[in-house]
Formats: sequence, structure tokens, C-alpha cells
Amino acid sequence: MKSRPPPQKLRQRGILRERVFGCDLGEHLHSSEHEVPQVVKSCAEFIEKHGVVDGIYRLSGISSNIQKLRFVRL
Repeated sequence: MKSRPPPQKLRQRGILRERVFGCDLGEHLHSSEHEVPQVVKSCAEFIEKHGVVDGIYRLSGISSNIQKLRFVRL
């Protein structure tokens, strides 16, 4: 398996673009001390208010972790 080309080559090809939110998401979450990005929370709230939510929280993994994710309210 080939390794991924360096970021500079990906930018030249138009594959790698500027960051959508102006910074690295992981860095932002670390500095803001939030576990869930605000954009994700806003989208989930909108879907729960206006959409069908049956099955939207289906996750594979340990049941206790799924419950924590399902009921996170920051």
C-alpha cells in the first residue's frame, strides 16, 4: 500500500483545501474544552426537532459508551 503524498502535493492537486472552520478540529476542541463540536450539537438538535430520529443513534460498541454518547448534553 502506498503512503499518502505530502500535504503540499495534495494542495497543488486541489485535493487538500483550507480547513473549513479555520483551524484543526482536534485543536479547537482541546482549547475550548468541549467534547462535541458546536456544529454537531446544533445539527443533532435540528434533526431531533424537525426530523425523524428513529435509528439515528445506532452505534456499534459497548452499550455503556453508546448510552453516554446518546445522552451527552454539554
